[in-house]
Amino acid sequence: MILDSFKLDGRVALVTGAARGLGQGIALGLAEAGASIALLDRAALDETYAQIAALGRRCHTLVRDLGGTTPETARAIVAECVAALGRLDILVNNAGIIRRAPALEFSSDDWEAVLSINLSAAFYLSQATARHFVAAGQGGKIINLASMLSFQGGMSVPAYTAAKSGLAGLTRALANEWGAQGINVNAIAPGYMATEVTAAIRADPARERAVLGRIPAGRWGEPADLKGAVVFLASDAAAYLHGAIVPVDGGWLAW
Repeated sequence: MILDSFKLDGRVALVTGAARGLGQGIALGLAEAGASIALLDRAALDETYAQIAALGRRCHTLVRDLGGTTPETARAIVAECVAALGRLDILVNNAGIIRRAPALEFSSDDWEAVLSINLSAAFYLSQATARHFVAAGQGGKIINLASMLSFQGGMSVPAYTAAKSGLAGLTRALANEWGAQGINVNAIAPGYMATEVTAAIRADPARERAVLGRIPAGRWGEPADLKGAVVFLASDAAAYLHGAIVPVDGGWLAW
């Protein structure tokens, strides 16, 4: 049955940045499809944990700050997931931060912080996860959270744009290398979502009107809007999808 190929029963997913917002919505979607979930965030994970436990899924929490992630710390995270939940099948690189300032004034500290979490940590976790998949003789799924700024330049967010553009390129590069080993690497590019990242835009009436005026769906996205895409990419239904950047944007890029 085709619908069975979307089920994630018996699988384990690691979702970074899972305390709230998009990461929380993604984790809940994967759990609703049957997966057990390892939640990682530097913030408290109690709320997301409770919602997943209420679904009857196993859950493990890792309170970590991904700033300064190294290959060694990434390996330790993967090892803890496997030890706690018995396996690892899906990695969702969702964690990210944003810093806003004109490029002429953008500080080196902000540049390094954004690139460290949004791009370097995603690479090291992908590398550690893929090494686990290969050593275990299994395939697996790696899903990156790209952005509209993987396609566009934005304003006053040079580090975020560089990181998200880099993450789109990294998705394609890793898909090329690992596809033959049964590892699917793809990305979701959320549109303008009602989360902390867009709080500054939504607080500016003129900018909010301009954004909403361009979204064919006529509304801001919500974390739940990503559930279908992430479950698809994590499932057997997407077995032949490699290196795709899937916009979930209410039609923003179609404008």
